[in-house]
Amino acid sequence: MLKGKSAVITGGVRGIGKAIAEEFCRQGADVLLCYRSNEEAAKKTAEELKQYGTRVELIKGDVADPAHAEEAAKLAKELFGKIDILVNNAGITKDKLMMRMTPTDFDEVIKANLNGSFYFLNAVAPVMIKQKGGRIINISSIVGVRGNAGQVNYSASKAGIIGMTLSAAKELGKRGITVNAVAPGYIETDMTEVLTDDQKSAMLGAISLGRAGKASDVAKAVAFFASEGAAYITGQVLAVDGGMAM
Repeated sequence: MLKGKSAVITGGVRGIGKAIAEEFCRQGADVLLCYRSNEEAAKKTAEELKQYGTRVELIKGDVADPAHAEEAAKLAKELFGKIDILVNNAGITKDKLMMRMTPTDFDEVIKANLNGSFYFLNAVAPVMIKQKGGRIINISSIVGVRGNAGQVNYSASKAGIIGMTLSAAKELGKRGITVNAVAPGYIETDMTEVLTDDQKSAMLGAISLGRAGKASDVAKAVAFFASEGAAYITGQVLAVDGGMAM
């Protein structure tokens, strides 16, 4: 359980981020949810999560802006007095075949997914170091492990997150901070809903369990890394993919 813990979750009002926030609140954690643009969805999510009786706060901004990360870390510290958990979940896609991908398509995905994760890691780590402990969970992807046609930019960003996770785990371990990554496979979200039927069928055919994952499947894995049960686990990448990458 996460009773008495506080968390910062990027991309926390929809899809996987919302499921993580709900699991954290259900387990007793206070959360600061970071979102970029959809204010209506953010307020709706916050209202829904208040049923669990924990504090749910919101901050609007772009994870690709390092100033937003600093602002979020400062606000979380002011609101909760500490930051026990950081979940780097925010991400975007701009899928195209490599030969059609523009430099802008590539740069924007790297900035949001990889740079944004670094900015928040860099902003929150000093708080955790002073506390002499914390949990950082970065959301990568199975395509960061095995690649995927039409996702050179997304795959690169998610592979980068894995490398960042491993390096940060080595740097922060002696400070009592664990850093791990979760690599989801085909998860039913708004992001995957835009896939064609052929793309969905191809993915399902590669999954040993024969079904797409749910956002709650990912949320439970993240909650484990955030728990006391994972106190001696760091620098790990957990695939939540139903056996897709075996």
